[in-house]
Amino acid sequence: MEKANFEPRNELPEKFTLRDKLRAMGPGIIIVGSFLGPGTVTTATRTGASFGYALLWTVLFSVLATIVLQEMSARLGIITQKDLSTHITDIFEENPVLKKISIIFVGGAITLGGIAYMSGDLIGTSLGISNLTGIPTNIIAPMIGLIILVLLNVGTVKWLEKILGTLVALMVTVFVITMIVVKPDLSLLAAGLVPSIPEGAMMNTVALIGTTIVPYNLFIHCTNAGKRWNKPGQLVLSKWDTTFSIIIGGIITSAVMITAATVMRGLPVNSAADMAVQLEPTLGAFANIFMSMGLFAAGFSSAIITPLGVSYVLGGLLGWKLDKSDKRFLYTNVGILILGIIGSATGFNPLTIIILAQALNGVFLPVIVIFLVLITSTRKVLGKYTNNPFQIIVGIGISLITLVIGSSSVLSVIRFLLG
Repeated sequence: MEKANFEPRNELPEKFTLRDKLRAMGPGIIIVGSFLGPGTVTTATRTGASFGYALLWTVLFSVLATIVLQEMSARLGIITQKDLSTHITDIFEENPVLKKISIIFVGGAITLGGIAYMSGDLIGTSLGISNLTGIPTNIIAPMIGLIILVLLNVGTVKWLEKILGTLVALMVTVFVITMIVVKPDLSLLAAGLVPSIPEGAMMNTVALIGTTIVPYNLFIHCTNAGKRWNKPGQLVLSKWDTTFSIIIGGIITSAVMITAATVMRGLPVNSAADMAVQLEPTLGAFANIFMSMGLFAAGFSSAIITPLGVSYVLGGLLGWKLDKSDKRFLYTNVGILILGIIGSATGFNPLTIIILAQALNGVFLPVIVIFLVLITSTRKVLGKYTNNPFQIIVGIGISLITLVIGSSSVLSVIRFLLG
């Protein structure tokens, strides 16, 4: 691995005002826009309806773990000005066979998952509009896909950050206001912050953690943070951006779960759109509109990021330039989107592919987390900006938990295939 260029040890960190920090936000918002997709909304809704507030602690853990991991990733990008994929392949630089295996394993898992989830994101995005208009999702979803295709190929990362910032603000408004209106029981809510797993809730616990700690978000953040900032003194801006943005994402997820736990306890949930019907006594005619707006924002933000995530990972692994000037990067964006559009237009249910992709990601997530903690704890790579003892301990703990998540995902797939 190449040794990074570090600032002198006696150089003091730069001072930034709150206004400076707010104006610098961007890479963290992209991460929130990525993990707050229809899957997160649906998982949080079903969990709240089935188990009440009992698994609220899982959201808190997921947010804290995501902040720790994404901060490591962003710091790695800023200090070394290299992407995470490159750092991973650098580990095997002296062993070409292992290097090729790592490229195939990481690239294959991300690509398969990206294709499957792209279709799901488009269908999830269209649910909101379909809920209001009655137009079938297999007609709306491809139209949304074409809009995203145009946006990805004419906009810049900063422009994308503004779009996602607007969508995240919309989700905050929709879901948090809804939560406040339904008046949850605060004593039960507080009890839900105490870790416990009710009978039958293990898969919901795994799903909630897995839908927040997303593997390709670690690659996206490393690259985007490195593009945004290039001085160690700017790490404070990145840390603020990461922490504040992800906390907002956690608030949105919590609001969805709390609302479902308050008004839908014990009721079956086939999709997150069902929540609108249950909110009608409280929100009246606005229930449909509120939930539809939230679903659209969640799906659209996630659908924008999915093809970019795949492109960043493959680009770093294969040595591409990580922007649209490299045709291979551009064609990957387009290819993932087109496959997603086809899947959503034909009405094909990508259940089997999604489950297999989850199995790969279940193995992939702990591997990447372990690599990230190892790389960011190595002085040869980050010098004095390596993880401190607390971060190392927390990183190891998260690695062990993601191993459990990975094992659960694989076992679920085996049961599915055998069943």
